[in-house]
Parts: sequence; structure tokens; C-alpha cells
Amino acid sequence: MIKIQQSNFVVADEYQCLANDNQDGAVVTFIGKVRDFNEGLDVQGLSLEHYPGMTEKVLADIEAEAREHWPLNKVTIIHRFGDLKLGEQIVFIGVTSPHRKAAFAACEFLIDFLKTKAPFWKKELTSDGSIWLDAKNSDDDASQQWHKKLTK
Repeated sequence: MIKIQQSNFVVADEYQCLANDNQDGAVVTFIGKVRDFNEGLDVQGLSLEHYPGMTEKVLADIEAEAREHWPLNKVTIIHRFGDLKLGEQIVFIGVTSPHRKAAFAACEFLIDFLKTKAPFWKKELTSDGSIWLDAKNSDDDASQQWHKKLTK
């Protein structure tokens, strides 16, 4: 399930949707939140924009790639857009699998590729004004490491 939404999500509800059967032994989730710092600046909020239609397609492609590498049953990707305050949730990724190693790896893969491939644009409101964010080298490095691991 892929959702791009302005409204918040309830982690307990999303977890329950993932864990409501007994066919998998592992449920792994990741929740990303708006933090109060970035590159030495005090962050006061975050504004996220996306490309409707294309964003969902890219996320579906990333999910399909994860399913090629790991035995996954359920996958949930929720990403918010709009103006967010400090501490608010931005993203939820949840996966289920028969085994924990696959679930952990797939969840990490999904967030790493979401950060580098999905068409989201972030603008931080800082004590020095608004700043559009560029992709981080560390995010690019993470996705390149996945390519190396998965193409061996």
C-alpha cells in the first residue's frame, strides 16, 4: 500500500494492518520525523512538495524492486506533504516477511531509495530563513551501496 497524504498517520493503526495475520514472523517499521536541526542550523519546520502521480509510480517501482530481492508479504509506504512542524511524522515504512533479516534489509532499502529516487522537494524553515534542501551525499552513498550488494 502506498499513500501520499497531507494528513498525519497513526503508527499503531498502520502496524495493526501489517501484523493482522500469522503468516509472517517479522514486522519491521521505520518512522521519519521532522527534527530540530540540520547542518548546524536550527530548524523550525519543514515544507514538502511532490509530483502527484509520478511520486506514487516511483514508490511502486521501489517496492517492486524490494520484492525482487526479499520474500515480503505486506509493504506499506506513507509519505506526507505540506507544511510540517517540529516532531511531526513525515514517513512510515512497514514490511512483513517470514524472517527478520529480510524484513530489516527491505525496510532499510525502501527508505534509502525513497530518499534518493522519489520526487519530493523539501524546504526547511530555519532561524536564518527558508532553505531548499539538496540531496545529501550520504543518501546517494547508501543507495549506491545497495546497488553493489544486490548486483553481486
